[in-house]
Amino acid sequence: MTDLPGFFCALGEAVNGPGGYFGWSLDALNDCLRGHWGATPPLRLLWHDSDVARRGLALTPQTARRAPDFEELLVFLTEGHRVEVQLA
Repeated sequence: MTDLPGFFCALGEAVNGPGGYFGWSLDALNDCLRGHWGATPPLRLLWHDSDVARRGLALTPQTARRAPDFEELLVFLTEGHRVEVQLA
């Protein structure tokens, strides 16, 4: 996972199986974390190859609406203890 679409794809498949959906933007992910699409918090996420994701997300191109970087995604997932993230 090296970009934001890859993050949402990997998260969706981790939660809901192959081809699974668990958001495609932070707003949609927030809805999913409220229990609308599969698993509900509290969740535990083991993030394999997090060093690769950290580097890839740091290289996300700047757009009119900047995509969140790795650290911002971690904060989003863990705020309010919704998801426990273990980096591997």
